[in-house]
Amino acid sequence: MAEFNSAEHPHRRYNPLSGEWILVSPHRSKRPWQGQQEKTAAEVRPAYDPTCYLCPGNTRANGAVNPPYEGTFVFDNDFAALVPDVPAGSINVGGLLRAEAESGVGRVICFSPRHDLTLPEMATSDIRRVVDVWIDEYTTLGSRPDINYVQIFENKGQAMGASNPHPHGQIWAQRTVPVEPAKETVQQAAYFAEHGRSLLTDYLAIEVKEQTRVVLENEHFVVVVPYWAVWPFETLLVPRRHVQDVTQLTDAEKDAFADILRQLTIRYDNLFEISFPYSAGLHQRPTDGQAHESWHFHMHFFPPLLRSATVRKFMVGYEMLGNPQRDVTPEFAAERLRSLPDVHYKQTAKQE
Repeated sequence: MAEFNSAEHPHRRYNPLSGEWILVSPHRSKRPWQGQQEKTAAEVRPAYDPTCYLCPGNTRANGAVNPPYEGTFVFDNDFAALVPDVPAGSINVGGLLRAEAESGVGRVICFSPRHDLTLPEMATSDIRRVVDVWIDEYTTLGSRPDINYVQIFENKGQAMGASNPHPHGQIWAQRTVPVEPAKETVQQAAYFAEHGRSLLTDYLAIEVKEQTRVVLENEHFVVVVPYWAVWPFETLLVPRRHVQDVTQLTDAEKDAFADILRQLTIRYDNLFEISFPYSAGLHQRPTDGQAHESWHFHMHFFPPLLRSATVRKFMVGYEMLGNPQRDVTPEFAAERLRSLPDVHYKQTAKQE
């Protein structure tokens, strides 16, 4: 029998952050595609849209009027999934039908007053302002006694359910720690207790040495397609220094964070020469008053597109009933992203 080759043969990979496994089937990437193809959204948008409820000076659905903001703008979500004034209460029927009241806060962050810009088309200095807002919001919301986790994220593009194309992100801050960061809390704590170092410190050392899954790196941050990636072009952005949350970043690290965010999202857009959809979010320690020394701040990017601007990955069948599965190997995906130019394709077109 031939020797096992992870670039050719089906195999499982372990995700140490979640404690779960995924199935990798590289041979399936060669199969023809006759499934659903997505419609691509129109690329041309005005700098200001009078009908957009996020543009400066416009009226939102609840009647509030946005100020004529010139940088970032943060406000309480008019249709938040979490609200602060929830009566305490619970349901427990035989230990099987269980529910608990959950309170929290939902906020919206407009990255720019420009309706036609996304992160890869913004100046690094403007992205740095977004980073500063993330830090301020994490600090302010996390200091509240009723908030034990602050989830900062962005849904970009219609394919990821974004209800408005204006560049913006969200914050859901709540009483309990959500499922995914709760898994990462357990896994990182167990690793730290055994090794005395953060899980991502040791993982990053392997990735930087091997280089096969590294997409980008600068003095303070590294972007990899994680060894256990589920989504075709999923990436993990990790600071080289072990910090538990964004409040611990130095000014130089904040600048480097903004720079690598821009460089990564440019490569995403350049991959299929579209405004690349994704869900992305910051994972950092809970704000429950505990030190969580084992936590290592990082950022996940989960983009759905698989083969082109119109073919996406779906979580169906086996993945809903068994465990996640991918066809394109993380090594192949990293090479694709790594080889792309660092100038946005729209800028290249203008120069030509």
